[in-house]
Amino acid sequence: MTELVLTLVSAALLNNFVLHWPLGVDPLLAGNRRQVHALGSATLCMMLVVGVVGYVIWHGLLVPLHLEALRLFVFLPLSVLLIAPLLKLLARCLPNLPFDGLWPLLLGNAGVLGLALINAQNDQGLLHATALSLGAGLGFWLVLSLFCDLRERTADNDIPLPFRGVPIDLIGAGLIAVIFLGFSGLIKT
Repeated sequence: MTELVLTLVSAALLNNFVLHWPLGVDPLLAGNRRQVHALGSATLCMMLVVGVVGYVIWHGLLVPLHLEALRLFVFLPLSVLLIAPLLKLLARCLPNLPFDGLWPLLLGNAGVLGLALINAQNDQGLLHATALSLGAGLGFWLVLSLFCDLRERTADNDIPLPFRGVPIDLIGAGLIAVIFLGFSGLIKT
């Protein structure tokens, strides 16, 4: 049980998919304040479903049939095909969050596909894959919220003209990554 909690915390803070590996940066830069929690919850659910279903497909179908080389051709359509039903389900369950227009942001999120590939590579069990998927989704949501707050704070400041827009966003993302690097001593193996 302790190992699962450490995996969850590690995926959310230490090995964050957006900051540690540059997976899922596109939704981070394209998201706006109105859609932060909708995009965060949709990505969390998407990572959880694709991570767990991808692990089951990997160990239940691809490995026994010796089709390991086809993992990318299985995980990519899996993540694409689950976007629309997941967004409809979330819109029905959480009607006060704006889930319209999130389809392209979820489609361009390489973190979902990267998570499925990492779960297939790390053969540590279904519970570990679930904890990693949940931690990765929570970490994405945390970084998305922090980055959106940073964007709001820099919007009204006097920033030199060459740094306005995307450059200050990338500098802010780098600073958040350095802050998260401070968590690296949190868990000792």
